[in-house]
Amino acid sequence: MMRKRFAIAAATALAASWPLAGLADQIARTGPEQGSQPIPVYQTRGAAPKGDRFAKGRDGHQLFRNHCGYCHLDGGMGSNVLAARFKAASQPDEPALLEKRTDLEADYIEMVVRNGKVAMPRLSRVEVTDPELHAIAACLAGKRHLG
Repeated sequence: MMRKRFAIAAATALAASWPLAGLADQIARTGPEQGSQPIPVYQTRGAAPKGDRFAKGRDGHQLFRNHCGYCHLDGGMGSNVLAARFKAASQPDEPALLEKRTDLEADYIEMVVRNGKVAMPRLSRVEVTDPELHAIAACLAGKRHLG
């Protein structure tokens, strides 16, 4: 019993002395009026569109921001990985942001989302329904919707 109390006390003391201890609370209390930095765009996950997730013709841009934005908006891990891959392949002018690409085909986007590719994990039909994926792929491929 004494060892358990000592271990708890030691862990508490270590946590309190750790430089990042309480960082989440500090960030939550810090607002723009106190000079904090704005939240990076990739961390501002867009709201999911309201309505039936299995309905056709949904807003692909809003779905992209909600389902894919945390990796594929500016500063996100997916955008950073793509930028590094393009640079390594001597293609520094190729845009890493999916929304700025002009070479993406809807079928290719759907295949990558369902099967994964390199660092991107596959996404199930629970995470992104087929109609949602069709809308996202159509948006990124430059079309309104696939139907």
